[in-house]
Amino acid sequence: MARVRCITEMGMGVDVHGKDSTKAAKRAVSDAIRHSSLGFFRMLGKTAKDMFVDVTIAVPDPGAVDTAAVAKELPYGTVTVSAVKGGLEIPAEQGGDAIIIANAAVIVSLDDGAG
Repeated sequence: MARVRCITEMGMGVDVHGKDSTKAAKRAVSDAIRHSSLGFFRMLGKTAKDMFVDVTIAVPDPGAVDTAAVAKELPYGTVTVSAVKGGLEIPAEQGGDAIIIANAAVIVSLDDGAG
């Protein structure tokens, strides 16, 4: 089975208080898919259940991301989520709080049927 990339969506999410990388990541995924409606599956004889959704989340501390919680933001398909170093952490002027900014790349693929 070979996958064919059909859609690539990008998003950004922010947690303003609390340094919650998972919250920022979930918001980034939501941002990436919020304006999408993938109706081309019917034309290909596929359903939304046939898609593979690979998500890459970039945050300053990838280990702080609950990838299972982020995966729940995607309503269909076989979902995989990985977290990598990136994004931004903007320290507060005072105290230990910070703004966490996450970036998401959501890639939707289908089996090419040639396997």
